[in-house]
Amino acid sequence: MALVSMAGTIRGNRTTNRQRRGNVSSTPRTSAGTTRLANRYAAWRAGAVRAATGFNSAPEPRSIGLYARGRQLVSGNILLAGHLAEAPGRSLWDITSPDPAFAQAAQGFGWLDDLAALGDATARVRAQDWTWDWIDRYGTGRGPGWTPDLTGRRIIRWLHHGLLLLTATDKAHTDAYYRALTRQTAFLARRWRAAAPGLPRFEALTGLIYAGLSLTGMEGHVKTATAALARECRAEVDAGGGLPTRNPEELLEVFTLLTWAAQALAEADRKIPGPHAAAIERIAPALRALRHADGGLARFHGGGRGLEGRLDHALAQAGVRAAPNTGLSMGFARLAAGRTTVIVDAASPPSEAASGTAHASSTAFELTSGRRPLIVSCGSGAPFGSEWRRAGRATASHSTLSVDGFSSSRLGTPMGAVEPLTDRARVAPARQTAGPDGAHLFLSHDGWTTTHGLTANRTLDLTPDGRKLTGTDALTATTPADRQRFEDVMTRSRLEGLRFAVRFHLHPDVDATVDMGGNAVSIALKSGEIWVFRPSGRAQLTLDPSVYLEKGRLKPRATKQIVLSGHATDFETVVGWTLAKAQDTPLAIRDLDRDDPTPVAVD
Repeated sequence: MALVSMAGTIRGNRTTNRQRRGNVSSTPRTSAGTTRLANRYAAWRAGAVRAATGFNSAPEPRSIGLYARGRQLVSGNILLAGHLAEAPGRSLWDITSPDPAFAQAAQGFGWLDDLAALGDATARVRAQDWTWDWIDRYGTGRGPGWTPDLTGRRIIRWLHHGLLLLTATDKAHTDAYYRALTRQTAFLARRWRAAAPGLPRFEALTGLIYAGLSLTGMEGHVKTATAALARECRAEVDAGGGLPTRNPEELLEVFTLLTWAAQALAEADRKIPGPHAAAIERIAPALRALRHADGGLARFHGGGRGLEGRLDHALAQAGVRAAPNTGLSMGFARLAAGRTTVIVDAASPPSEAASGTAHASSTAFELTSGRRPLIVSCGSGAPFGSEWRRAGRATASHSTLSVDGFSSSRLGTPMGAVEPLTDRARVAPARQTAGPDGAHLFLSHDGWTTTHGLTANRTLDLTPDGRKLTGTDALTATTPADRQRFEDVMTRSRLEGLRFAVRFHLHPDVDATVDMGGNAVSIALKSGEIWVFRPSGRAQLTLDPSVYLEKGRLKPRATKQIVLSGHATDFETVVGWTLAKAQDTPLAIRDLDRDDPTPVAVD
């Protein structure tokens, strides 16, 4: 019941489109039907290209899969995009797709990484059967997988695991494999420009570079694709190594693709363009700044933690030794001391097309102690359907101050399947300092200025030993116009005031209990650490249900949230709080036993 109740609470705070300050680009878009026809035509034309007959060089399996997922696939438990299909003995392509995301995950062949990670004879046969079944059904251009980004993703997996797919196969199957790769390569050469800027285009171009370098007769595509990838690096990766979407996990995906492409070019004795190499150099320190102490990424703007080990592997492969960025990285501030990391959303949300997965998370933070996440964001609800996707984007799904009924940024008019943010909070430049007394951060945004006349402020201070985080959250009406607007709100509420809540969502692995006669919350981590949350001021302290939205799970996980709630009835409302390790918690704890972080197909 707690999980259902929390879902209803978050859905009740879904954003609305009010007093728009930003404008989504009004450039006409090609209709979905026209795009599909163009893709089908390009795939048909690509069939006339002479097929490759082999590899110029044996490809390396650089993409990382999960052994446990491989075992599930072999047993017939197929978990893709948050949906589980139980189909022992059946082909993947016989399964009726429960959701478009399931079909995309299947057509992208990311599951091939997991079968390769298992690596036994049964996994090899399953990989070969599903791949040749795909060729028979969809290899001439049919099906939902003929888009530039999915084709690029698929080519990369087919080449990474080419030896797995071709082991113990006859000539007919080998020829079919090369013909299908050739058609996909020729398709990409015609259609990569149709991929959306950002990750989809990086996938398409990396796939084209891979195919051009690996397949006989496809070398002519390398120069064009390499130059185009360099242009995308200049256009999409900013001076600080960030992306317009401000999605940390997407940044990791782009970084991985650029690293793979650079390695493939270097192994073929091809020059890596300057913008390409420079983008890798810029992204590496940004990713280090977005990484918590446990190695996972901050979960903001549609991104998750990233696959276990993926970030460390990508950084090691890139060979960039730069330290984490100081100041903001892709709009996020990092406070770190001792075993504690705090990562804060410290910039305005993405705008226009880049805001399609953006969250109303201004000034929200996550805190990790050693190898244990403590304060989190609820995460992306995209794998669990449209309602959960909207719920995960709301301010109430983040660890920050929220106003009942109004997210700090609001959703605009849907553009097809995309719901951009159009009424975005403007976050003032962060004031961040570090010194002998610890790290200090001050943030301010105007997410409720036009609706309620209130500016939101947040101050965070982390002690030098990382054992105590002190925070202050405030709602203030500063200008005469703002005060008049707030008084109008008070009048409409019959002087009851504006209800607000400061939320601190807890990771589901922690054990939290109300303590000290209702004046504190004790939080126990599996490492043995004890943290104590204490409020100051007149806000009411409660421990309420929450959810943790995690990719790879069938359902949201039940968890809890600390909530400080009250009513703003004056021109300034201030709520203070502290989160500190208990005095008897030692400075260092041997935290060697860690649960398997791999999401599995369970409720």
